Amino acid sequence: MLNRIVLIGRLTKDPETRYTPSGVSIARFRLAVDRGIKNPETGEKQTDFIDVVAFRQRAEFVNSYLTKGRLVFVEGRLQTRSWTAQDGSRRMAYEVVVDQVGALDRKPEVAAEEVAEKPIAPTHGIPEDEDFYAEDSDDNPFKDE
Repeated sequence: MLNRIVLIGRLTKDPETRYTPSGVSIARFRLAVDRGIKNPETGEKQTDFIDVVAFRQRAEFVNSYLTKGRLVFVEGRLQTRSWTAQDGSRRMAYEVVVDQVGALDRKPEVAAEEVAEKPIAPTHGIPEDEDFYAEDSDDNPFKDE
């Protein structure tokens, strides 16, 4: 069986980075990926918006170097998550879990104070297993989204 996804697209906004209580960094972002065809009725480009999640060192890279509008390459696997929302409804999300990520354009010039605002994730005590959290675990910072 094979579960591989390769995407090239632009970030729709700056990545959101969080840390689990044990210090594992998790970066989430959304890519806008053009389909390469136009809508036959309107003539506009068709675009898919794809949720992406990166863990550990990849999340640190995303947090440090990727910003809204950057053209990026992502390779990973499709993952589904399901959970029960606070209102009792069942929710499901589809996302790409990053194995490789890289910028395909030049980083825009930014002021030194903007760079200093982005924290670097701690690297000590990080577990090796990317699937370290269960959907109902307290370590899952996104379970109620």
